[in-house]
Amino acid sequence: MTIATEEGPLRRGAVRPGERALAPDLARGIMLLGIVLSNTAFHLWAARRGPSGWQPVDGSWLDHAVQFTMIIALDLRVYPLFAFLFGYGMTQLYLRQTAAGTDPRDAARILRRRSLWLIVIGLTHATLLMAGDIIGFYGVLSLVLGLAFLRRGERALTWWIWVGVALILLVSAGPALSALLRGELGTFGDAGADPGFKAYASQEANWLTAAGTRLRTGLFVTFVAAPLTLVGGGFILFLLGFWTARRRILEEPGRHRTLLRLTALLGIAVGWLGALPAALAHIGVLHVPDDMQSESGALMVLRDITGNAAGLGYVAAVALFAQWWTARGPRHGATAVAAVTSVGKRSLSCYLAHSLLFAPVLAAWGLGLGEQLGSATMALFALAVWLVTVAGAYALERAGRRGPAEAVLRRLMYGRRAG
Repeated sequence: MTIATEEGPLRRGAVRPGERALAPDLARGIMLLGIVLSNTAFHLWAARRGPSGWQPVDGSWLDHAVQFTMIIALDLRVYPLFAFLFGYGMTQLYLRQTAAGTDPRDAARILRRRSLWLIVIGLTHATLLMAGDIIGFYGVLSLVLGLAFLRRGERALTWWIWVGVALILLVSAGPALSALLRGELGTFGDAGADPGFKAYASQEANWLTAAGTRLRTGLFVTFVAAPLTLVGGGFILFLLGFWTARRRILEEPGRHRTLLRLTALLGIAVGWLGALPAALAHIGVLHVPDDMQSESGALMVLRDITGNAAGLGYVAAVALFAQWWTARGPRHGATAVAAVTSVGKRSLSCYLAHSLLFAPVLAAWGLGLGEQLGSATMALFALAVWLVTVAGAYALERAGRRGPAEAVLRRLMYGRRAG
């Protein structure tokens, strides 16, 4: 099937159901649970914050256990997984088009159009509901990196991955290492800065005032933070997604078990150990200066850098599970796996649905329930929200329908003849 677009003829439309591999969609479905749990902190707008400015410090022992777990396993660990899967999906789309005979330039134009629409969707989402939107952020990254690397050879891709590693160590870790050598690591950071959750405006009682704050935050995240991420080497997860998709590692995990096992083991171990000092400091077991715990402090730098390893470890672990699951054949639990996978196929719709279910119920401008909840009860609320999207996505899967946001985005990408 040839689809005529204003750029040129495409030899095929969107991905068909039989072409999808289990591992990427299952990873996206699990990732969305991690994202919705990680985002609970800024909805607790009345809670008392510590030097880190993100996770609350008050509550029961159960709340502290949830905060500890969030810092170890989720905060700054789920979004690297998202970046990797975003890059992986971009390359899959490009390779499917070119394999069908589409001119590489036309395939790249379709991806550029997709990136531009994601920026529009992301800013709209940020303004209306959730300031910490990542769709526009990754829309900018995909636009730049798609232009720069999608049609480059594997040698250039590998070389730039190592450049990204060097930039992360230099730009992110460099100032902290310099402070360590000067004996000033304890004062590296700023515990007096405004808590980061305030930029999400969940504490604002007026929706219009909150929307203005969210728009400013969304513009900053999209057009300032995203370019700074490129300068600081944050593109490495995207490029690793490009590299992995070219080798079909998630589609054929059985052929890459050694690599996946090593990545899962080392990635998760490095990621969790890198967050352990911050988690222990947060619950008061480890005593360090407040500046060191702050959002710009040394412990945050350590969490941020090692979070990339954890994200890769998570996707490798899911790929190994997918390979084991597929090899074993039908068994109990098939419905659960299919339901979570259906979320991954409709990740954009489910991500937007999270905000639609969260913000009006929890924010001060809505029902204000975020004032009454603690970390543990908020985590239960987030799990319930995710389960609602699982049920909705699985119902759409059984009916053979795409998610509404995916349907709109595909129409914007491919035009009316994209069916």
